[in-house]
Amino acid sequence: MIVKRSLVLASGIALVSLCAAQPASAADVFSLSSKTFKDGTMLPKKASNAPAATNPNPNCVGENVSPELSWSGAPDGTKSFVLLMEDPEGRGGAGVHHMVTYGIDAKVTGFAEGELSKPSEKFVGGKATQGTGIYNGPCTPGNVQPHHYTFVLVATDLDVKELAPGLTREELLPKLVPAAPAPSHAKGSAGIVGLFVKPAN
Repeated sequence: MIVKRSLVLASGIALVSLCAAQPASAADVFSLSSKTFKDGTMLPKKASNAPAATNPNPNCVGENVSPELSWSGAPDGTKSFVLLMEDPEGRGGAGVHHMVTYGIDAKVTGFAEGELSKPSEKFVGGKATQGTGIYNGPCTPGNVQPHHYTFVLVATDLDVKELAPGLTREELLPKLVPAAPAPSHAKGSAGIVGLFVKPAN
């Protein structure tokens, strides 16, 4: 399980390996954590997406309450953060981008439970696979291995209003890490993985 989690975190969000390395002491390591769940453990049922009013997905069994997330040790020169949530096993391995947010001011050090589930002045909403600019919780089917929901926080040197709203993940990443010889705007990254599968009852 530890090996699989490491591979998912490394391959599910390729940007992690592209970010510039930053020397730091153990106390200053750029890290992402949550009071809602521990890295590599199950997300609570309330974090699953809520059933839609029309044509509901039976695998959406929660309340779409985004988990609490907090971070520390941002690299020097950070002006804003990008926060992504990815399910690399979703859509038959094609992946589901559950959240694409950016323009988070460097002064921000986290989000409370449910804060990412609705629009906020604290972040710019991109465009997730579901078409929204906010958190979209898991709708993992039952009777499968739990999917690995990977949250990745990227520190950037971009101003908070530099990127237009509504960018997809595919549109966002080249702006953070352009093709050489253009310099990377990613200063560093941190991640955490939550598991989810539809409960048996």
